[in-house]
Amino acid sequence: MIVFVVNCGSSSIKYQLINTQGEYVMAKGLVERIGMEGSALHYSPDGAAAIETKVDIPDHKVGIQLIIDALIDKDNGVIHSMDEIDAVGHRVVHGGERFADSAPITPYVIQGIIDCCDIAPLHNPPNLEGIYACQKIMPDTPMVAVFDTAFHQSMPPAAYLYGLPYEEYENYGLRRYGFHGTSHKYVSMRAARLMGEDVTDVRIITCHLGNGASLAAVKYGHSVDTSMGFTPLEGLIMGTRCGEIDPAVVTYLMEKKGVTAEEMDDELNRRSGVLGISGLSSDFRDLEYAAKAGNPRAELAIDMFSYRVRKFIGSYAAAMGGVDAIVFTAGLGENSGFMRKKICQGLKFLGVEIDPVRNEVRGKECEISKEGSRVKVFVVPTNEELVIARDTLRLCRRMRRNK
Repeated sequence: MIVFVVNCGSSSIKYQLINTQGEYVMAKGLVERIGMEGSALHYSPDGAAAIETKVDIPDHKVGIQLIIDALIDKDNGVIHSMDEIDAVGHRVVHGGERFADSAPITPYVIQGIIDCCDIAPLHNPPNLEGIYACQKIMPDTPMVAVFDTAFHQSMPPAAYLYGLPYEEYENYGLRRYGFHGTSHKYVSMRAARLMGEDVTDVRIITCHLGNGASLAAVKYGHSVDTSMGFTPLEGLIMGTRCGEIDPAVVTYLMEKKGVTAEEMDDELNRRSGVLGISGLSSDFRDLEYAAKAGNPRAELAIDMFSYRVRKFIGSYAAAMGGVDAIVFTAGLGENSGFMRKKICQGLKFLGVEIDPVRNEVRGKECEISKEGSRVKVFVVPTNEELVIARDTLRLCRRMRRNK
């Protein structure tokens, strides 16, 4: 089966065309700056050089059509016609409590995505734009929604509820949902395979560390806790997000600075995190360079981030009654041996011992723990697109059987 994987942002579309037989990427790319000056299509067919096309892209429908035109182009295309696309898998950020698994896209599913727009206003609306665009262009092609939040729906109430009046949960759905679910699912399964174990037999802490960052406690294949919450703002200090803070700080600052809720939200989401601490950058590469050059605030930002990741690892080991493996993934987790070392320092009491030579790896699947380390430590590049393609294949097969 050939699956078109679509990940729509407010002004972008990331995409891959995946042949699930052999699980190889036929083509991939990005549409950027939709509705803005300088919009472009980036297209990379397998085994060939990337192609950039500067063109006016007013909306997502035009962007999707440009992608399909590139895929079937007589010179650089990888398929002969749009009919060769067997299904479309859409990344959807928020599925609320309604969706504990991926789902074939129906009017009911679309309404569920719409209902979550209030709690994911930056993500679900563009995800819907991608769905609507694909439905207009290929109305007879099966489509599946793969939710970032679904993997974490296995969390128990003790882990996902907040210490608010229970009615706030019942009336408004206020609870921890968690995000990066497809990434946590993929890397936990890969780590178990690298250990020669079934994922249902091991306890794994997955560390998705990038500009947005979250950890998950994956006990016997199920997420039992995760660091992000009602929104992706909770949990770790991130590139520009503050992470967990005393909620009274918000009302205190609003009163002291005389700012609106919207302005406060902007500060917490876009001007905080390691950017706000360092006053320099949200990019950890810049911070590493500056810290090594003696910049104290860059060093402080790195120390604060690594301390909190380490603290979550310890708490999740307690939550699961132990840990068998720790996995690093995403841009920072996959590429920074410096940060992995900083995070793992002080975890020897858990049985974590990093091999300094193995830890030099960048962007490759590898065990980085020492021989004999009681807790295995891995670097596993995430592959959310493959999870989306697999779920789309699984649900399309089910739909065929049920016809």
